[in-house]
Amino acid sequence: MPSLMMDRDAVAAFLNEVFPQIHHGGPGPVVESVGPLTATMRLPYHERHLRPGGTLSGPAMMGLADVALYVAILAQIGPVALAVTTNLSFNFMRKPAKGDLLAEARLLKLGRSLAVGEVLIRSAGADDLVCHATGTYALPPR
Repeated sequence: MPSLMMDRDAVAAFLNEVFPQIHHGGPGPVVESVGPLTATMRLPYHERHLRPGGTLSGPAMMGLADVALYVAILAQIGPVALAVTTNLSFNFMRKPAKGDLLAEARLLKLGRSLAVGEVLIRSAGADDLVCHATGTYALPPR
């Protein structure tokens, strides 16, 4: 099992330092936990994430999935701000409930130059998926 380079608190502090704008206008994603090749994020329900009809928007879920993969990578390789998204693919499964979203990211491959993972997004307290995402990140030389 790979060892962690950053724990939950260290990753959260790094995000707040490097990307303070994620909390502009209301609450942004929260690091719930990190583990070997995994991360769990929470997106608090807030009006800034809503689309017409009062449901959480696709772009909010896309941002949550992207940051969840980034956090899973950071926990493994350390504070590397220049790991960048090269691909994201989304399948929206059902309308989320009016409440927080939870994203579970899992890295499928963590190589020298690329990381590939998937993210399962659910409404907090529910079992059914609202979104399934896959993504690839380019990693800087380390």
